[in-house]
Amino acid sequence: MPIVDVSSGVSLAYETFGDPGDPPVLLVMGFGAQMLAWHEDFCRALADRGRHVIRYDNRDCGLSTKFEEHPVDMGEFIAAVSSGDIPAALAMVPYRLLDMADDGFGLLTALGVERAHVVGASMGGMIAQTMALSHPERVLTLTSMMSSTGESAYGQAAPEAQAVLFRPRPADREGYIAAAAEELVWASKRYGDAAVLRELAADSYDRAYCPEGTGRQLGAMILSGSRADALRELRVPTLVIHGLDDTLIDPSGGERTADLVPGAELLLVPDMGHDRPRELWPQLIDALVAHSG
Repeated sequence: MPIVDVSSGVSLAYETFGDPGDPPVLLVMGFGAQMLAWHEDFCRALADRGRHVIRYDNRDCGLSTKFEEHPVDMGEFIAAVSSGDIPAALAMVPYRLLDMADDGFGLLTALGVERAHVVGASMGGMIAQTMALSHPERVLTLTSMMSSTGESAYGQAAPEAQAVLFRPRPADREGYIAAAAEELVWASKRYGDAAVLRELAADSYDRAYCPEGTGRQLGAMILSGSRADALRELRVPTLVIHGLDDTLIDPSGGERTADLVPGAELLLVPDMGHDRPRELWPQLIDALVAHSG
């Protein structure tokens, strides 16, 4: 797995699919998830449609740089945010979404890619939005998938989904894999498959187990605030995709994103939750190819 330095102190693991001469598509993954969550078969199917696909591990995840010198106690962090002690919360978290967006650009630069179609899922959608806002000249198109705007009034998680998200998984391999089935709470009601979730959990655990990184990523999301005002001024062609079964980020998050970005296209997908079931790949890939054409 190639690893490249993208900035001082940050290296990213990445993988590419398809012909480098084809239009580049950067896939940005979400909270706590390794690039493996962009399934290899999905990446190959997109590449087969004439796209040069790039997937990578965000910082603090997978095989990319870990900020282990900045431990975040989630209880203390949430208490600080809840009590309004923002200076204390800010001091706990070493980076923001803008830094993660810069990582994406650093990877593109290292690969010799000046401009790319940027596709982000969940927290990856927030990073992708931030990329388009910070350097629109480098983003050919933006696709924000199962994501939101950073406004607390939109895209709220259902209590049962939030409980699963914040519940620490067992540290042992067997327990970690078994607990993955709890993610069915936000998966497609029709296509959700515990076996698929457990397979991804096993592959992720064996490749790089780093639960500490999720606290720092969560802090980056929370402390980066709302992008609403900036999204109103965005002029990058934008596609917003959201599953109607999503209980982790309510579809209102996607609807709000599409409402704010001028000219944005909104694709609400039946039978899709906070996941990308294989059965829906043809529809999703068709949409990505059309948008990046």
